[in-house]
Amino acid sequence: MSPAGAWGKPSMSSSAIVNDTLSMSSSAIVADTASGYHLLTIHGYSRTKGIPTGEFVRSSAFTICGHRWSIDYYPNGARAAVADYVSLSLNLDEDVLDAVKAQYDFCIAGEAEEPENVAALASAPVERFPSRTASLHAMFVKRERLERSTHLMDDSFTIRCDIVVVHSYRGASDDAVAFVSVPPCDLRWHLGELLKTEKGADVVFEVGGETVAAHRCVLAARSSVFSAELFGPMMEGNAAGVVVRIEDMNAEVFKALLHFVYTGSLPKPRKEDEDFTYQHLLVAADRYGMERLKLICEEKLCQYINVGSAAIILALAEQHHCVGLKKACFSFLAAPANLRAVVATDGFQHLSKSCPSLMVEVITMSCALVE
Repeated sequence: MSPAGAWGKPSMSSSAIVNDTLSMSSSAIVADTASGYHLLTIHGYSRTKGIPTGEFVRSSAFTICGHRWSIDYYPNGARAAVADYVSLSLNLDEDVLDAVKAQYDFCIAGEAEEPENVAALASAPVERFPSRTASLHAMFVKRERLERSTHLMDDSFTIRCDIVVVHSYRGASDDAVAFVSVPPCDLRWHLGELLKTEKGADVVFEVGGETVAAHRCVLAARSSVFSAELFGPMMEGNAAGVVVRIEDMNAEVFKALLHFVYTGSLPKPRKEDEDFTYQHLLVAADRYGMERLKLICEEKLCQYINVGSAAIILALAEQHHCVGLKKACFSFLAAPANLRAVVATDGFQHLSKSCPSLMVEVITMSCALVE
């Protein structure tokens, strides 16, 4: 065979893989976090406007997610460029070997449930504390807007600071992520429907001229007082048709209590009745040993302390052992003008009769302010 015959024509071969199989897996990066929030109330807002731009008042330290924090309040802005704004700064108030990684956001209390505030916290950058520059909210709220806001009541308003501390990041195998979406738990909705429809109810409460049906097992699981009342010796052998009369309680308050028992949340009260509703609910929560509901009412009432209500709320706090609410009342009374105005109210006369032991503390405070 000549060279032309050997090399003139190229030789070609081919092969194929006929079984096409697509392999897929997935994984996730997970952030281990802890979260919480702090409420800071500014009393006597108009008087703080005398503080010069760039100067601040620091809050007392508080603990969130195992770390101590404080908030700096700049009533006239942190610098000249933002002198028309209230500025805020979050500080890590402790010495740490490694920086603390956290997300945080400020809002005026009362707006905290709005979707945009939740989104703001979720999208906030993860900052490293201690850090003086990164943690400054220079334009928290324009003073003009704040002063027109309904959240400024009796020359006071409350700031809510939400904090999420990021402990670590880790990789996790999550092959199901691409295929399965798990909805949030809807247990509270189903239990709420159970209360609303009264299906399977085995106890009826007579309260405030109305009747309300409920389920003994649900009530007993949520309150040791209900458990003792509904499954105690007096109820033995009476599995159905139980009727319980509730004295000294408004029907709407009792319904709100039951709503919390079933759902862990409170129905929104009418705006004009909010403070009174939370006062009565606090009493009901204490009566039925529901500590979380009691604390929620305490937190809400802290926002309603003013000249007209301070004495009544203080008496309530004393009678029902609400330590935080009592401190909030005394914090309000620490301002001499507030104390003088409260002493002149009818509520203060009620306080002196219903809680005479408190008068010693009030007089001691008064003497200290005079000195």
